[in-house]
Amino acid sequence: MTQKFSLTQEAYERLRADLLACRLKPGERLRINDLCKQLSVSLGAVREALSRLTSEGLVSAEPQLGFSVAPISAVDLKDLTMVRTEIEGLCIRQAVVHGDLAWESRIVAAFHRLSRTPHNAPDDPQRLNDAFASAHAAFHEELVSACTSPWLHRMRDMLFAQSARYVALSVPLARRDRDRNREHRELMDAVISRNADHAVELMTNHLQLTTQILLDALAVPANSETVYAGRVNTAAKT
Repeated sequence: MTQKFSLTQEAYERLRADLLACRLKPGERLRINDLCKQLSVSLGAVREALSRLTSEGLVSAEPQLGFSVAPISAVDLKDLTMVRTEIEGLCIRQAVVHGDLAWESRIVAAFHRLSRTPHNAPDDPQRLNDAFASAHAAFHEELVSACTSPWLHRMRDMLFAQSARYVALSVPLARRDRDRNREHRELMDAVISRNADHAVELMTNHLQLTTQILLDALAVPANSETVYAGRVNTAAKT
């Protein structure tokens, strides 16, 4: 039982990492037999992992058609950013109230790691560095780690994971530079100084800039169809 759980967990974690990094492209079919061979695990382990990822909204499952990577779109991105902005703001406000010195120290350490980690992959400048993605997630997690609401944390984690796919997709498409270290430092300073209103404003700007960079790069209208592998399907809905 322990070994089965371990193999299922490994399959889940590897698939999830590939989904968040967009190594598995939005809309791509996920063939279970191929995944079994690729991951060297059983059919049951892959099915269970895909079921978990479906419940997280990262994989789509349709009767008779099987599993595929969940699609992404301009409409979804804008809605996701709006909801995530609200949840992040609530988390920040709670964290500012309940955070202690240890919390502040963790934020500073996370920022130091993030600021020293290259954004683009050393072997492929058109791809997000996995180490940066990890450091970035850890920094944002520490900013709100003092929030005392388990439900807010659950909702935030789900939204952050969904946003990660858009961030990974935006890297080769970005047409403007941004000073990420400055943005993150300002967020850190505002949170540690317990200036909740300013921290929420900075977080809102931070998230909206990422969204706008991707939309600008794709040159898509707000009501466009699926964004897929750096291209946009703008066919009208019927």
